[in-house]
Amino acid sequence: MIETILIATDGSDAAHTAERYGVAFGSRLRARLSGLSVIEDKVTQGLRAESLGVASPNLDGVEAFLKARAEGACRRLSEAARGAGSECSAEAVRGIADDRIVERGQAVDLVILGRDGEHAGCRTALIGSTADGTLRKTTKSAAVVPPGSEFGGPIVLAFDGSPGSRIAAKLAVELAARFEQTVHVFVDSKDKGRAAARFDEVRRLLGTLTVPVREASSTLGRPDVKIVDTAKAARAGLIVMGAFGRNRINEYFLGSNASAVVRTSPVPVLLAR
Repeated sequence: MIETILIATDGSDAAHTAERYGVAFGSRLRARLSGLSVIEDKVTQGLRAESLGVASPNLDGVEAFLKARAEGACRRLSEAARGAGSECSAEAVRGIADDRIVERGQAVDLVILGRDGEHAGCRTALIGSTADGTLRKTTKSAAVVPPGSEFGGPIVLAFDGSPGSRIAAKLAVELAARFEQTVHVFVDSKDKGRAAARFDEVRRLLGTLTVPVREASSTLGRPDVKIVDTAKAARAGLIVMGAFGRNRINEYFLGSNASAVVRTSPVPVLLAR
């Protein structure tokens, strides 16, 4: 059950999407919301060069701006929650963003954060460093929200029979029932016998649902691409999948289906743990 949610924001336009989505998501679940905005120490530390004998600029103005921005993001999030009929206790803290999000996330059932942040316009990576660091370090389920996302729409469940995908199936049952949305189940079917067994298993896991359940499978192409294609075809509002598939070590070092889906999905992705 998702009863507590942490919404992380850096105050950027991209993070604003995650704020709105998190408030709508949590309000629909009637979950307890909390918010976090991190004043990043690395911003001011990067403006110091004592070992070179170069004097640092006056950082008072920078420090004040970073603090004001974080506090402003917290106010915006709290006001959005009140507007949706919920309460959200948001706090600005100092530190490294992903570390602090992971730390605070230990006390909640779900972390929601934007896929992009304040540096989205000038980075070369496909996912923000804070989102990437958080997903790699946290032991909690996390929902990653891309820019432009809106709450609502069918749910795509990606199921591969791994422990993580079984947790994802349970979350999909809860969310589909509470959001009253259709579930589209995707199973990669290169091995037809294995695919049939996985469909049988997921049908048992979803057996209590009263909303419609659709099934999709694929014999060709990469699973991550097919999952995203399924979401696009279904006009889904959320993809739910395990954070790790059947080979955790290989996925961590080479990049898993989950990380590929997060990078390319046009809709939020909830990685279940």
